[in-house]
Amino acid sequence: MNLVVKTLPYAQIILSVILVTAIMLQQSGAGLGGALGGDDTGSFHHTRRGFEKFLFYLSIVCGILFALFALLSIVLIKTNS
Repeated sequence: MNLVVKTLPYAQIILSVILVTAIMLQQSGAGLGGALGGDDTGSFHHTRRGFEKFLFYLSIVCGILFALFALLSIVLIKTNS
């Protein structure tokens, strides 16, 4: 149990770097008009394919794992106190 408590922060750091990288590499479909409530692309539907789809799923998985590791960290800190 002590090994998990010591390695958990490092795992969270690695996951956070992967998550930020995956999010930053994704293409943004909305321009400034879309960010302000306007519709600058019309009714264009964009399907993710290839590497973009991989980055999308990677960011979801890393986000879930990061949240679970954070919850586990809180639980372990409370039980060790």
